[in-house]
Amino acid sequence: MVDSANRVRPLQIANFFTEWVGPHPAVLSDPLRTCSSSLGRIILVWGLLCLFFTLPSLSVAATGDPNWQVGTSVTHSSGDYGTGSTTSITYVPFSIRRLFDSGDITLVIPYLSITGNCGVTLLSGTPNSTGGTCPTTTTTTAKGKQVTRTTQTRTTQSGLGDILLRGRYYVLDGTATAPTVALIAREKFPTADSAKGLGTGRFDETLGMELTQRLPSNFVAFADTGYTFIGHVQGVGLRNQWYYDLGLGYYFTKTLLGSVYYEEWRAVVQGLQNPQDLLFALNWTATEALRFNTALQIGLSDGAPDYGITFGANLRF
Repeated sequence: MVDSANRVRPLQIANFFTEWVGPHPAVLSDPLRTCSSSLGRIILVWGLLCLFFTLPSLSVAATGDPNWQVGTSVTHSSGDYGTGSTTSITYVPFSIRRLFDSGDITLVIPYLSITGNCGVTLLSGTPNSTGGTCPTTTTTTAKGKQVTRTTQTRTTQSGLGDILLRGRYYVLDGTATAPTVALIAREKFPTADSAKGLGTGRFDETLGMELTQRLPSNFVAFADTGYTFIGHVQGVGLRNQWYYDLGLGYYFTKTLLGSVYYEEWRAVVQGLQNPQDLLFALNWTATEALRFNTALQIGLSDGAPDYGITFGANLRF
């Protein structure tokens, strides 16, 4: 199976942006949010992560095979996200992965820098138009009425992003007629400074599934889907977020894989356009231990960045 963790969405790419202030559209109640508390979601995701790596069938890789992987990448993206003002984001995650026969578990520690007017925030590694942490000013009209307005200020904020812990467990090995199926679980820890607009200051949990199917003539097909429970931020109407992507890859050689993906995820603020993009990726296995990857993201909607570029490498031992 192709290592799907290497075909990183340029801004899935890492993860992360107080209590936000400023006007936000009202949001209808989300059925999944209503029926599950934050504590319950955290327990569910952590339970799955523990289950993934305590199942008897999930043994450490055979002697002589790599048991660990470390890696890093640099992603730069830019776009106006429908706000009329450009936001540029640089994201540099460092990852440590433990490899097992039937899955893996990864810790991601990112550094990020955001330049913009505070209207875009990273959520689970993906930039979303949210209204962000824009400061406000309150004035009194001639009739004595107080009016609060958002102050659009262009700034650059940098620092530690939200740390991620994610696990993957292969429930079905692929064949010529059946796909490889993996379950995934992810916990976002709110380590990013919410006062700087680098994060929400809340935990997020994600559950999902990955499918990979080898095809004739060196082709391979991908399909991923999942659902993220967005941590509640008082005064900000953020919806839980579904996502999916569909991809097709081609092995130019045994060590060089090119692929293209269509991606869409739900806008976290009601009334905004869903982010949609095309992602072109290359993965090169230089040696058994050393791997390189690069990706180009092209936005297809106002909710997505205009473009994103990623370069990365990882080492297995």
